[in-house]
Parts: sequence; C-alpha cells; structure tokens
Amino acid sequence: MQKTSLAVITAASLLMGSFAANATLLNGFGGDAGYGELAMQPNDDGSTNSLDLPFEINYFGNTYNNFFINNNGNITFESGLGGFTPQPFPIAQQPMIAPFWADVDTRCDGCGEVYVGSPADGVVAVTWDSVGYFSNSADKTNTFQAVLINRSDTGAGNFDVEFRYDQLQWTTGSASGGENGLGGTPAQAGYDAGDGQNFFALPGSFSEDILDLVSSSNTGEDGVWRFAIREGALPGATPENPIMPVVVDGGWEFDFNVQADELVFIDPDVAVGYDYIVDQGPNIQTVVLPAGFDDDMFYIWLWNGLDWDQVANVAAGDAYDFGLGGVDRFRVTGIDIANEVDPSNTLAFVTGLTFTDTGAVSMRQLPIVEFVPGPGASVPEPSTWLLMLIAAMLLLGSRKRKNAMPETLIAA
Repeated sequence: MQKTSLAVITAASLLMGSFAANATLLNGFGGDAGYGELAMQPNDDGSTNSLDLPFEINYFGNTYNNFFINNNGNITFESGLGGFTPQPFPIAQQPMIAPFWADVDTRCDGCGEVYVGSPADGVVAVTWDSVGYFSNSADKTNTFQAVLINRSDTGAGNFDVEFRYDQLQWTTGSASGGENGLGGTPAQAGYDAGDGQNFFALPGSFSEDILDLVSSSNTGEDGVWRFAIREGALPGATPENPIMPVVVDGGWEFDFNVQADELVFIDPDVAVGYDYIVDQGPNIQTVVLPAGFDDDMFYIWLWNGLDWDQVANVAAGDAYDFGLGGVDRFRVTGIDIANEVDPSNTLAFVTGLTFTDTGAVSMRQLPIVEFVPGPGASVPEPSTWLLMLIAAMLLLGSRKRKNAMPETLIAA
C-alpha cells in the first residue's frame, strides 16, 4: 500500500513538572488497560475529534482549551494530523507535542491501542499502548505516553509536559522506507511551536538511537523526560526554567537550538567549577554566572591546546565576552567548597550563555569536583582542590571540536 504524505505538523512543549508514578508509565486510572478511555478505534493515520482540556494552556503565546490525539504518536492543537513520516522541526504552522512521531498502526492482530485519561486533577495522559507499525505489523511494539500537567499555580496558562517511555522496539513504518520496523526515516520526538523558531527534538531523533529514550532521561529516571512551559515559552528562556541536561559519563549533555545572541539557560550539576564544551554548533560568545557563592567572583579559563590558561576574573551577573568568533570551550572556577554544591544537583549553578550564530547546539557541562575529607582530616590547599576533568582529554578524542562557542546560559 502506498501512502500519501499529509502536511506534517510540528510538535510543541516539554515539561519540567513532577507527577509521581510507581512505574515508568502512569496507569491505574480506569479503562480496560488502566490508561483511561479508548481514544479511537484501531486505525492507520487517524485522529480524534477535538477533545476538551480540563485546564487552559499558553503554548508559545497561543491559548488552547482543546487538543487532538493523532494515531502517529503526537498531539496537536489546531486540527488533527495524519502525517506518518516525520519531518525535522520546525516544519509547519500547527503546534504539536510528539513523544514518538512515526507511522503507528493499531489495526494488526496483537497490536495495542491509544488511550486518554486523567490520572489526577489537572493531569491528562495520552498512552500509546503496545502499538505496532505500518503495515499491520506487531512483531515489534512500542509503549509510551505524553502527559500534560496543569501548573497554573506558577502563572496563568503554565503547564508541564512529560514523555514516558516503557518499551521502544521499532522506529519506522514500511511507507517511510523501513524494513521490519527499522531503517528508512526513523521517528522524531520533541515539540514544535509551529512558528518556525521555537522547537526541540530529543536526542536520537531520525536515527535508531531514538530507541535509547527508554534508558536515558533529563530527570534522572530512565525513560522519563520532563519539560516546563512557562508564560508560553520553552525551557531555557529564564533562569527559573532552564534547559535540563541528559546525564552522560562525567557530566551533562545539552542539545538545543539557538538564535544568534539569544540568551538561553541550561542546568547541569556543579561542584567547585565547570568545563563547558561545545561539540557541535555555533561558538559561545558571552557567559553570565550566577550570584550567591561567597564573594560572587569567578575565574575564567581558556584552553590553549595543551593546558588551561586563566584569562579573567568575572563578577556574578556581569557578562564576559570571549571576543571575535567566540570559543568552543571554557572553564569556570572559584566556587568555594564551603558552598557544598552537590555535583548531582542539576539546579545548583544556573549559567547564562549567548552564541555567535543561529543553529543547533550540542554541548556538555562537566563538573570539577573535589574530595572533602571527613572530620579530623586536614583540608587540602586550594592548588589541589581541582581535579582536572577528562574534558581536556576529550579534546584529543574523535568528537568534533570547534575554536569558538556561542553564548548560552547554563544552570547547575
């Protein structure tokens, strides 16, 4: 069967909310499968009629009281969407939230179905339960959720989004070039405001690595991704709602899109300092460091190819400009151990960055940690406080490195 691609609509917000669940998926709130009511009959490329939201949301400046559930792993707000092959964000004029945009088929024997329900007041959960892929294939199935959480307690129209992944076995339907559920044009996960500017795609989108969403996270809980929409804006617009990282060996990894000179906030962990490294995308132009740490004075270091050179003392709240072309990495030190900053606390050190150009950024923030001896032991001299992180070693690795980095705000 050959399918005609419809206009593809972009997906919209991710949340930072916190809804507790005993398992990866929220369940136990009615219906045959415990996920609420059946959203639609088994179908290929179908959508629901307009459904009421139990609360009003402000999504990138537009107010919505209803939404559409689309069989192909997403929800939209202007109309239903039958597009089955994902296209890279940003691509259209209709806002979308997509936990797993791909060619879902629920007609097959052994396929599950799509449900909608309310686990609690102010919470809406859409569940794709053991769904197959086009055409009529159930040898591999995926189970995932999109959860909207009312956060009007923080401001009118504010809400959180959670993507929850229990099982991901396939990436692609056969009409999208897939074979046995893999290859071709794989799924995309994320959100798109539909304005051509505000969007985010989760790591692994358009590759088989998207299956790893079940074992990765920006929350510390495997398979759970959270995003907060505050005053209609996506994470990163303010220090109170920073972009949260994916935990990687030795630190945190961020993937996001920026406009030239746009100020964004990201939130990694911290200890006595940090290394900031851009692996792909525009260079960092300026940095603004947070207040509340002793004398609020920090040291900026640049990599000379062999070692780190201290280049400036910077006060909290002051923008430091890296000059023409920016830099692709820098180091911040000067956080006293008396602050007891937890390296595992992703909200401990919010940093502001701007970038030299517009584009997609993939970067890391690596904490510089120090061993603090127990009672009765002597405290090491400051010269021994810093453990040189492997960030410098990574300069010799195989990942792409640049000589300049765009400005960004990073929170830890």
